[in-house]
Amino acid sequence: MSATIASSASAPVRDAGWFTQTGQVFRRWMVGTARQAWGPVMSLIQPIIWILLFGQVFASLGAFPAFGDAGYLAYLVPGVLMMTVLYSGAWAGTGYIDDIRSGVMDQLLTAPISRTAIITGQLLQQLVINLAQSAIVLGIGWLGGARYPGGLPGILLALAAATLLAAAFCSMSSAVALSTRNQVALIGLSQTVVLPATFLSTTMMPADLLPDWIAAVAAWNPLTWAVEAGRAGLDGTAFDGSGDGLLVAGRMLLLALLAAASFVWAVSSLRSYQRSA
Repeated sequence: MSATIASSASAPVRDAGWFTQTGQVFRRWMVGTARQAWGPVMSLIQPIIWILLFGQVFASLGAFPAFGDAGYLAYLVPGVLMMTVLYSGAWAGTGYIDDIRSGVMDQLLTAPISRTAIITGQLLQQLVINLAQSAIVLGIGWLGGARYPGGLPGILLALAAATLLAAAFCSMSSAVALSTRNQVALIGLSQTVVLPATFLSTTMMPADLLPDWIAAVAAWNPLTWAVEAGRAGLDGTAFDGSGDGLLVAGRMLLLALLAAASFVWAVSSLRSYQRSA
């Protein structure tokens, strides 16, 4: 008996694997979301207003050839989808600031848990919420009168573009939060970026109808990349051999690279926080 106890005591303690650690972090954030579900629900009010009100007010713009035969609402829905993702992603870092203030972050950093698992678990939670919101936005657009000739493949492509955009901006928000450790700074930077990014893109107007300098800026705007990929998927032009498929592939690659770079920035910011804490 004593030999068994001694053998057990001398046996090495096995730390949980990376996937288990990530899953536990993800679970922790999902439980918090379930307890405060009003946040994700309230964030859907704005896209409802944009689609049902803004889409109707400017419905006459659909007469312009630049919007095609589907009308302005079908053009607007992919833009509103990506706007919703952008706005939600910009606030993703607030949870880290709460953790810093409450001391939870310091407890996490003293635990035997991978730093990438801390970032990945929270990011996965954000992406699940954004994916659910994106599907609801597309449903609201359909109820408002928009149709998606691209079918299920087009819808999946739009959701994939939205997810990559969300991954990029959630990671950026996390990096800013961990660097500034200040709620006011995060909110200020988010508001400074989100509104200009919206209007310096093809979210609401085609590049042909924008001033030349705005069209030039919009071409390098990640929001434009996501909107164009999602729009080509929903209207079916990504799959009809017209050449939009190559454009979509390029836009998706750019979004993936941006998401990867932003994730690395977030992990680096967490490690910098640990060194300075």
